[in-house]
Amino acid sequence: MAVRRIGQILVDLGFIDEKQLEQLLMEQHERPTELIGQIAMDLDMITDIQLAQGLAEQMGLQVVNLEETVVQPEVLSQITEPMAQLYRIVPVAFNQDDHVLTIAMCDPQRLSILDELRTFLGYDVRPLVATESDVLQALDRYYAASEDSFESLVTDMEEDEELSEAAGALTADGPIDLTSVEALADSAPVRKLLNMVLLLAIKDHASDLHFEPFEDEFRIRVKADGILYEMVPPPRHLAFAITTRIKVMANLDIAERRMPQDGRIELTVGGHPVDLRVSVLPTMFGESVVLRILDRTNVDLDLVNLGMPPDVLQLFRQRINKPNGIVLVTGPTGSGKTTTLYGALVELNKIEDKLITTEDPVEYDIDGLIQCPIDTAVGNTFASCLRAILRQDPDKILVGEIRDLETAEIAVQASLTGHLVFSTLHTNDAPSTITRLRNMGVPPFLITATLEAVLAQRLVRRICSSCKEETSLTPEMLTELQLAPEDVAGKKIYKGRGCDTCNNTGYRGRVGLYELMEVNDEARDLIIQGASTEVLRESAKRNTMIPLRDAGLLRAFEGVTTVEEIIRETILEA
Repeated sequence: MAVRRIGQILVDLGFIDEKQLEQLLMEQHERPTELIGQIAMDLDMITDIQLAQGLAEQMGLQVVNLEETVVQPEVLSQITEPMAQLYRIVPVAFNQDDHVLTIAMCDPQRLSILDELRTFLGYDVRPLVATESDVLQALDRYYAASEDSFESLVTDMEEDEELSEAAGALTADGPIDLTSVEALADSAPVRKLLNMVLLLAIKDHASDLHFEPFEDEFRIRVKADGILYEMVPPPRHLAFAITTRIKVMANLDIAERRMPQDGRIELTVGGHPVDLRVSVLPTMFGESVVLRILDRTNVDLDLVNLGMPPDVLQLFRQRINKPNGIVLVTGPTGSGKTTTLYGALVELNKIEDKLITTEDPVEYDIDGLIQCPIDTAVGNTFASCLRAILRQDPDKILVGEIRDLETAEIAVQASLTGHLVFSTLHTNDAPSTITRLRNMGVPPFLITATLEAVLAQRLVRRICSSCKEETSLTPEMLTELQLAPEDVAGKKIYKGRGCDTCNNTGYRGRVGLYELMEVNDEARDLIIQGASTEVLRESAKRNTMIPLRDAGLLRAFEGVTTVEEIIRETILEA
């Protein structure tokens, strides 16, 4: 049955008339991203209570007044504070016998929320409708004092004798009862702890979650902005249950504890997809699990917003707009290479060109790009996939990584036959990429014929804008940077003092450092002559290349990052 439109429902309920509905529809045409009910409230046509009644009528639900509702502590405990804040929901009642949780929400039209909650919680969820102000006030009232909710949850689990007894009955050495393991992994405390860790990590834009078993403790660490932070460790005896719960969510074999396993967990959080790549590794004291969090809404794929200096961006754009050739991006794992290349592809994504990518794995789903995942288990390698791509009449190709001579040779041939090829390599800087290609076995004459540019990059943490303050360079820093006091005379540097906004780290977010080496005629002559990396580097610096260390210092003097970050992420040229 088709759902009635909210505008007509508001008319039928007598809250607005037909003329006001026409006005609302015209206004919505100007504000297409906003819901018509919210527009009606903005124009003072209806109250928030009338909107709640209209939504309840539309969805066939009841309205609840949260001010007059007393929620019991055992009901509140069913929903953690991060989950309540993320979904803007308030638990109202819980039927223990039927395992049904009743919640109040202000946007019942978002039906995906109910599906997500059922996935996280493991039982049925029934909605009621409340006003937005009612929900926000209830969240403040019930959850404002739960800042240490994760710590309190861990404490409760440590004191739960029944849970300790169930976990103690399962020894990781001898044969295990899979039914008991599944029951423990599916228990409410284990579910709640893992849900909270996942939601906190996604909320903080973390990139990885590490679950690490040791002899006397079970450590959980979160990687955010490239740095690992430790959370309050859960009880050691629950390590087996938590890792099993992750394996269940990733559809892995819970009986296999001696071999590494890989899987994935697909979640929808707050209405957008989050992909979790799961890696399980057997260790001396249990299984170590790492989750790579791919939140597709957490990435800005616009080249302008990646932080490239204007002159570097202009040169990079010139190179990526060539009809053929190879453009390489280099740097260590986690330096943002894929994001930069996707930014280039998004800019080049025009209806008249065919763009194909081959990646391991496909990280971002982009409309208009043909994206092929690598699967070595069935023989679909970069080389074999790249051969097939060339028969698909592409104009521009992204190869996730050049790992061997075979892939490099096919990429070179693709570029010689009129294709623009993007790829990545793991090298410390741009000039050493030439040496790496030569060492792989690519002939110098083919490198000079195809390579257009090499972009080396690093990610450094941004200074938190809320607690940014001026500081000074110490003699140790000057020595490390090989600078004299007169080199920095009149220049200011900054640091973050540490505040609630940045979790007392002094940093929030990251920005890229870029070193762009253009392969011009001078560089081509040097490559043919077999010049060393140092000679290539000096040549590039005489032309347009700014080394990573110098690019970092410019960012530090602009107040974007700290000198400590530059020292940590970059090295002086030999």
